[in-house]
This record gives sequence, structure tokens and C-alpha cells, in this order.
Amino acid sequence: MTALVTGATGLVGSHIVRLLLETGYQVRILRRVQSSTSLLSDVLPEVDQRIGDVTDHEAVRAAVNGAKVVFHVAGAVGLGGRRYRQRLFSVNVGGTAAVADAALDAGVERLVHTSSIAALGRPDHTVDDPPMITEETEWVEGRATSEYARSKRGAELEIYRAIAEGLDAVLVNPALVFGAGRPSENTVRIVERVRDRKLPAVPYGGTGVVDAIDVAAGHLNALNNGETSERYILVSENLSWREIVDTIASGFRVEPQKRMLPPGPAYALAAVIETIGRLPGMRPLITREAARQTSARFRYDNTKARHDLGLEFRPFKETVDRMAASMAASMAASTAG
Repeated sequence: MTALVTGATGLVGSHIVRLLLETGYQVRILRRVQSSTSLLSDVLPEVDQRIGDVTDHEAVRAAVNGAKVVFHVAGAVGLGGRRYRQRLFSVNVGGTAAVADAALDAGVERLVHTSSIAALGRPDHTVDDPPMITEETEWVEGRATSEYARSKRGAELEIYRAIAEGLDAVLVNPALVFGAGRPSENTVRIVERVRDRKLPAVPYGGTGVVDAIDVAAGHLNALNNGETSERYILVSENLSWREIVDTIASGFRVEPQKRMLPPGPAYALAAVIETIGRLPGMRPLITREAARQTSARFRYDNTKARHDLGLEFRPFKETVDRMAASMAASMAASTAG
């Protein structure tokens, strides 16, 4: 059975590819010509590579043709506000529509869509009284609604539209994903800053975290056991940023940053940095949108994924310890080379 994976060169996608190969699938990937394949280097000879972008309808259709199942993992990530809105919506909404339409036309048996906790409803609240968010929490526009969240919500609506037209699809909503990825990318950047003691301050908020290995397992379990049109939150623990930073620091045996950055000053500082970042050749280190997100606290319920999909989630400490070992090994190898 052939499985197509979009976004296969990223942290989550590469884990899904490996799991599919271990399970006996023939794996095909759709990747951009400029995408690094370093996370797949050891299994790349076993993979059928197709070159193209998810926003290219012809490339998507050619990749989907002949696949029995599709894992749509590709997506744009960012908390850059309206500055990145066009790219977020082009890739996340337009790309999802292209994949869903191609899967529908090709008659694939099932599509698993990688959504995000950002696409779930997030009621307004103070940092001290975060509600428990479930798959059924109503979507509302609020202070914490980012352009990224809107784009991922729009992507989900494209999946639901395709389901109404006859596509068999299921959705998973991972929390903040940690794992041994490429240097300076996504959450690895957070880990590097804590490890190198370059994190200027710790935000007051908090979020859900999950291991990339468990996210990959969640995709496979959703393929086999998920109900059509249902969402499944993939989260291990709900932690404050203080707890996240302290756990990372402990795993790398460094002193954690003690300074906390309250929401008001965080937003004001981000506004100044964002203004400077608009100058030619400059890129803001933090945006008001990012400050607002990290100053809020959210909690997510994994009951449905554990009960319906039979998933177990490893603790964040185990994830960090594995990342520390992997990053130390990579550093030793590069030094030896």
C-alpha cells in the first residue's frame, strides 16, 4: 500500500515516514526542491520522492495519484502577524484545499490532516484561570487569535468541506512539538537558547507540549482507528513556560533563566522591536503576536486521543533527555569531523 506524506522533510513528517516504512508501507513524499532531506538521510533510498509545492495543484495531483492513503503534514508556521499572513494562508489553506481536492478526485482510502492546537477554540481568560480545551471547544475570535491560528482553522474548514463532498478524512491537533530536529528550527531553537543561556527572559504563559515520536504514532493510530471527520488532540503535558524552561535546563545541565517577563512589558517590548524590524534588512526577534501568545496560558485535554486511539504520551522530561543526548552526539560528531 502506498502512503503519500507531504511535509515529510520536517520534524513530524520525517517521524511519520519512518513509522510507515517500519509498518510495511511503500512511502512517497512530496517535497519542495529546496527542502533539506537531512532528517531522512538514512531512509531516503527507500522513499519515492516527488518534487513540488503543495500550492502547485498539478504537482499535488501527480503525487496523490496512485496513493491509497495521504498524510497531509505540510504547513507554514509563524507568529509574524499580518506581515506573514499571505504565506500562511496560501500554504495552510490553499495547500490543504489542493491536497484534499486531489485526494477526493483520486479516490484515496483516507486522508490524515495535521492540524494544530492553534485551530481549536481558545476562550478569553486570564493566565491564572486557563480552561481545559477539548476538541469540542467552540472557535471564537479573541485576543489570543493569531494569523497562524486563523490559517490552520481555515485549513480545517477545507478538510470538512472535502469530507462533505465524500472524502474520508480525520484530523489530529498536535501541541507544541519537541524532538531532535535540525539546528535553529522551530522548537529546537527554544532548546538551543536555553542550553546556551541566551534566553533573555521567561514568559508568564504556558501551553501543551508533545514528543514528535508520539505525534507520528498519533497519525498512524488516527489512520487506523480514528472516526471520519473527528479531531484528536495530541498533547503530553500542559506546562507553564517556567516549567518548560526549567525542564530543558535540567536536561542540559545548565542554570535556567530566572528572569520572568510579565505580559504588559512583553507586549510593549515586542511593539518596539517589531517597529525596528520593519526597517530594510531587519527582521524582528519577537512580534506582538508572539508576545501575546507566550503570555497567555492554555491547557489541552488528551482524553479522546488516549481513549479512542489508544495512545500513550511520554513525559516532557524524557523528550528533553533524548534531545540532549542527540544534540550532544551531533556536536561531538561535527567536532570530530
